[in-house]
Amino acid sequence: MSTPQYRPKPAPTPTPPRSAPPAPPRRNGDPPLVADAARLLDRPGRRLLGLCGPPAAGKSALARTLVDGINVRLGTDTAAYLPLDGFHLSNQQLERLGLGDRKGSPPSFDVYGYAALLRRVGAVPLPDHDVYAPDYDRTLHEPVAARHRIAPGVRLVVAEGNYLGLDAPGWREAAELLDELWYVDAPDELREQRLRERHLGNGSSAERARARVEGNDRPNGELVKSSRGRCTRVVGTG
Repeated sequence: MSTPQYRPKPAPTPTPPRSAPPAPPRRNGDPPLVADAARLLDRPGRRLLGLCGPPAAGKSALARTLVDGINVRLGTDTAAYLPLDGFHLSNQQLERLGLGDRKGSPPSFDVYGYAALLRRVGAVPLPDHDVYAPDYDRTLHEPVAARHRIAPGVRLVVAEGNYLGLDAPGWREAAELLDELWYVDAPDELREQRLRERHLGNGSSAERARARVEGNDRPNGELVKSSRGRCTRVVGTG
C-alpha cells in the first residue's frame, strides 16, 4: 500500500483593502454638472467643492441642484450645502463698522469663521456627529443659526459664496481647504436685473433698488471677476 502524499493547502487569497466605491457613471437624465461633481467622489473621504462668482450669477441655485442631484443619485445625506451667506455680520455689527450700505461686500462677512467651519467639516478623521451651519434669512435680513446640517456620512460638501476665490486674507485660507473651486458666471445685464428684482421683493423702492445695484452690487461683482483666473473651471448659468 502506497503512502499518501502530503499536499499543502493553497494559501488563502488575500482580501483587498476596503476603499470607498467610485461614483457610478452618469445616468441618462443626470445634469452634466451633477455628474462632474459626483466624479469628485472617485477619491475616498469627504470632498469640498466651492462655487464662487458675482452676485446673482446663480450660485445658490446651482449648489442646490448639485446637492439634490447627488442625493438622488447616491442616497440621502451624501451631499450637503454650506453657504457663505450664513456668515453675514449682523445688522448691529454692520452699523458699528459703518458698513450698513455695503452689506454683501467682503468686509461684511465673517470670513475667518467660515474658514474655521470649512476646516472643521473637512477634518481627518471626520466628525462623528452632525455639524450645523448658519444661513441668511431674507425675510429677517439677518443671519440665523443652524439652518443647515452636515451629517457624519456626507461625502460632498458644496460651499458657495461670492468671494471664495478672492486673493485676500481669510479668503485665501478658505479656498485652500477646497478640492475644487468653480466660477459661476452669467451676463451682467441678467445679474443686475435679478438683483433689482431681489431688492424690490425685499421692500426697496425702485430708486433704492437701482442705487443698491449701482453703488454696492456692481462694484462687488467687478471685484469678484478678478478671482475668475484662480478657479478650477468656469460654468455658465445664463
